[in-house]
Amino acid sequence: MFRILIAVDGSELALDAVRHGVALVRRGGLQATLVLGHVQEEASLIELATQGADAVAAASVEAGQHLMASAVAMVEAAGVPYETEIGLGPVAATLVDMVERCGCDALIIGARGLGGLRGTLLGSVSQALVQQSPVPVTVVKHAEPEELPEDDDQDDNVGAQD
Repeated sequence: MFRILIAVDGSELALDAVRHGVALVRRGGLQATLVLGHVQEEASLIELATQGADAVAAASVEAGQHLMASAVAMVEAAGVPYETEIGLGPVAATLVDMVERCGCDALIIGARGLGGLRGTLLGSVSQALVQQSPVPVTVVKHAEPEELPEDDDQDDNVGAQD
């Protein structure tokens, strides 16, 4: 069966990627298992020294599960087969490792859609994955909500009495 890794970090951008993966399976008729992957940054030496490696690892797993909760709920509600993976390390490299370890055929990641210089300066994870991933990467751009036009007449009447 086709396997798709979806990068999940608890953000709305990540949920955009999950929605896209669910749509591929539900509406597109794709036979696939979604692998929801979350990456926690590695602990600092101070954290390891003061709290211990086991405590830090347990806290990282718990935080990862918490940040994936919305994505898991969305996939479960859609009735799509899924698995979860939590990794520790640099985000892009760890996601590439997950792709390989889990035998995924594709990767989906949400993004703000910052291209060019702004994306490069910000160190975009999605750009790094496009370059490093051994499988095709789909970058799902976040749709910003449209602003409603202001109606000056309506503002003037707020609180007015006849």
